[in-house]
Amino acid sequence: MVTQTDDSKEKCKRCGKSKMVTDNESGETFCSKCGFVMSEKLQESGPEWRSFTQDEHGDRARAGPPTSLTMHDMGLATIINPINKDAAGRPLSATMKSTIERLRTWDSRSQVHEPIDRNFRQAFSELNRLKDKLAISDAVIEKAAYIYRKALEKGLVRGRSISALMAAALYAACRDTSTPRNLKDVEIAANIKRKDIARCYRLLVKELDLKMPVTDSVQCVARIASKIGIAEPTKRFAIMVLKRAQEKEVSAGKDPMGLAAAALYLSCVKNGEDKTQRDIAESANVTEVTIRNRYKGLKELLDL
Repeated sequence: MVTQTDDSKEKCKRCGKSKMVTDNESGETFCSKCGFVMSEKLQESGPEWRSFTQDEHGDRARAGPPTSLTMHDMGLATIINPINKDAAGRPLSATMKSTIERLRTWDSRSQVHEPIDRNFRQAFSELNRLKDKLAISDAVIEKAAYIYRKALEKGLVRGRSISALMAAALYAACRDTSTPRNLKDVEIAANIKRKDIARCYRLLVKELDLKMPVTDSVQCVARIASKIGIAEPTKRFAIMVLKRAQEKEVSAGKDPMGLAAAALYLSCVKNGEDKTQRDIAESANVTEVTIRNRYKGLKELLDL
């Protein structure tokens, strides 16, 4: 519905002759003679539900996916729909179809023009692969992508392996978010030597001035116990052992994963659960020698 404003002083700023007219549906105010739009409603409040997948059969939403640091363009790139139809669903003419095809070609070429885009594509493809292998949450992945972007800004990637630096950034994100993943887990998932990942990790901590918290061994207990099916009472007793070890400062300077594995083995012996050192060592990615050494220390110092 179009209505004419009652204010006689509101004239067109372009022609200065006619009064301004307001469209109640769109909220636009324009001149009734020359068509000059003085104000317009930028946000449409009406329904605009549609699917943002290529086949148009996905979940309907008002907007596309949120921006993410794990995408090379943060999810802000333009995508021209491969379906040759206009907004009303009518098929395009032959001339318009060739024009759209040419636009699609240039759009895809423009997205990989910069070397930094190719670097991000390779790095974040590796990150998504590691995410599936290590079963890590999206928050940790976002943190790893943030650390890698900062490293690229400082020029730390030049002359180094992208995969190794991405694995080091993921390990740093796990440490920062207290996610129980050690270097051995990242080494197996990334198929990169441990010393290469450790070297890149030390570089990131030094150059980016990262403050890494000390990993809590209590958080590693649940991960080891769930892998080999340890009972809940045994797990609780292991947590109690680790807390007593922290109070007596026995755990200072010890590997958190090895200490948690030793506490679980001690708890299994105490509660009569049939789990060998080899079973616990394989699930914790530590050696049996580490478990034996930590087991002796816990048993003596805690007087269990």
